[in-house]
Amino acid sequence: MEKKYPLPPFNLETAKQKVQLAEDGWNSQNPEKVALAYTVDSEWRNRTTFINGREQIISFLTDKWKKELSYKLKKELWAFSENRIAVRFEYEYHNAEGRWFRAYGNENWEFDENGLMQKRYACINDLEIQETERYL
Repeated sequence: MEKKYPLPPFNLETAKQKVQLAEDGWNSQNPEKVALAYTVDSEWRNRTTFINGREQIISFLTDKWKKELSYKLKKELWAFSENRIAVRFEYEYHNAEGRWFRAYGNENWEFDENGLMQKRYACINDLEIQETERYL
């Protein structure tokens, strides 16, 4: 059975570790690697897109990082309980036309007993910025 440490139930230290691991994974921009942090039947809502399972996660992230160039993400622990974590995040990217954006959002995560994320619900808003306004 696959396990992704740290495992729930979370405490402050392990919740922060889980958030940092997620940030590092997403910043790798490697969809196959990122998908391994989720259950094979993981359920996502990302903005208005509903995603189920690792294959859809890989497809979604592959498309995302083809459009969101120079992607850089920062996550921050907001709250946690036994097997749930809430984060706030922001990331910056530019599109193919060279326009820069900062995206702000919140995610709610639920983990199974093996430390794999089984649910991910993300609310995200984009703000167009000038390249000189970047700070990530």
